[in-house]
Amino acid sequence: MRALVTGCAGFIGSNLTDRLLAEGHEVIGMERFSNYYSRELKERNIASARQSPSFTLVEADIAEMEEFPDVDVVFHLSAQAGVRASWGKSFDVYTRDNIQATQRLLEFYKDRKLKKFVYSSTSSVYGDSELPFREDRMLRPISPYGVSKLAAENLCYLYWKNYGLPTVALRYFTVYGPRQRPDMGINRFANAILKGDPITIYGDGEQTRDFTYVDDVVRANILAAQSGVSGEAFNIAGGKRISVNDLIALIAEKAGRPAEVEHVGKEKGDAAHTLADASKAERMLGWTAAVGIEEGVERSVEWFKQLL
Repeated sequence: MRALVTGCAGFIGSNLTDRLLAEGHEVIGMERFSNYYSRELKERNIASARQSPSFTLVEADIAEMEEFPDVDVVFHLSAQAGVRASWGKSFDVYTRDNIQATQRLLEFYKDRKLKKFVYSSTSSVYGDSELPFREDRMLRPISPYGVSKLAAENLCYLYWKNYGLPTVALRYFTVYGPRQRPDMGINRFANAILKGDPITIYGDGEQTRDFTYVDDVVRANILAAQSGVSGEAFNIAGGKRISVNDLIALIAEKAGRPAEVEHVGKEKGDAAHTLADASKAERMLGWTAAVGIEEGVERSVEWFKQLL
């Protein structure tokens, strides 16, 4: 496989890049190195990949490009992340990086012999839909970020419907693990606990999330690329939920240190609960989550310890 991985230096993109290289594939990684978080962290994420002769890094802004590499598969992970940051004037960044950039890729590859275009979507497209979230439920995001990701997901569908471009959308549910972005919950909680700092929680902490370990997400991408399925969206999730309060207690247990928690007001755009029905991915892709929350948190804490 010759693959293009956009966002190759990010959390999920770098883990996917390393897996593809380990399996003997050629990877062209595309990365803009935006200032959402430090370039130093992203460079560290791809340090191993840079040592491989099968890896090529292209530093570029997708929204400004006209030509893209000739590849078999596109894994499109590049996006402007963050629910809380997507309000107001910041939405211009989300429309550009999440919608327009996706359209650029789709438009370029629509007339080329691509085996698969795997789009990284999000559980945020569901918003306050009824639990458990299923792919046939009404999608009603409650954040500008969710709106932008759903718009890009719809673009993938229409390029499949009108041009036959073999697209698949994967809706990730709160991915965590090594290289997790510094603004994400488990990263913030684990680092605060390990350093003895207080943790800021939005709301009462009784909101629940369905967490997915990054290795399982990587495997879902590869299975989607290898499948004969197109024009579909799939939930990629652990299939169980845990409250923020219980999650912090679990991290503290694995870290062997107490947690100091401070509560502040709830943020707009945050879903109260997420829980996925991932049976469609099991049925059509042969995918199920392999890493449970206890094992995943333990692995994550050990990784964060190495960085201190």
